[in-house]
Amino acid sequence: METKATEQHPFEPFLPTNARVLFLGSFPPQEKRWSMKFYYPNYTNDFWRLIGKLWFDDKNHFIIPSRKSFDLEKITAFCRTTGFALYDTASAVRRLKDNASDKFLEVVTPTDIAILLKQIPECKAIVTTGQKATDTLAEHYGCEKPATGSSVRISIPVEDSTGIPRPNTYEFFRMPSTSRAYPLSPDKKAEAYGKMFRQIGLLP
Repeated sequence: METKATEQHPFEPFLPTNARVLFLGSFPPQEKRWSMKFYYPNYTNDFWRLIGKLWFDDKNHFIIPSRKSFDLEKITAFCRTTGFALYDTASAVRRLKDNASDKFLEVVTPTDIAILLKQIPECKAIVTTGQKATDTLAEHYGCEKPATGSSVRISIPVEDSTGIPRPNTYEFFRMPSTSRAYPLSPDKKAEAYGKMFRQIGLLP
């Protein structure tokens, strides 16, 4: 039986010091599916369209139509201003099939989320954007899995300035996947994300 190669995460964690929310997917798709070198890069994934709709009432706000690509510069500037941090729940995986489905991802190395959280001390919310990400995070920390569109409180030991791990409490949200394969309408996804953003104080 063929052993699939292990893939290391292609992106550095995006961790603005003012981040108030940490988004965690499962793992980026294969490079051939990217329209930019950043998180949620697949042009058919609606994450950045959803954010455009919620903040600017324009789902195409972050799109460069002539290139069928997302606008990386505009996205990263928005994330820094708004306080979005992004990474994934796995830092190394094997793809069991040649596709972007989470169902066929084998997590080799779960991400040490506490290392990320140490760098974003203002963060009080963790958001997983799919079932695989939710399962990986919950299994790693032995915590309850929130229902889709809901949250639970989670305690994660994070090193303080003296290097001592101390328990920090976060709101752990499990949000609908922004993949078009996820069976929920864009309006319903926007409603769920909007409710979450209002709960953590990023939208009025």
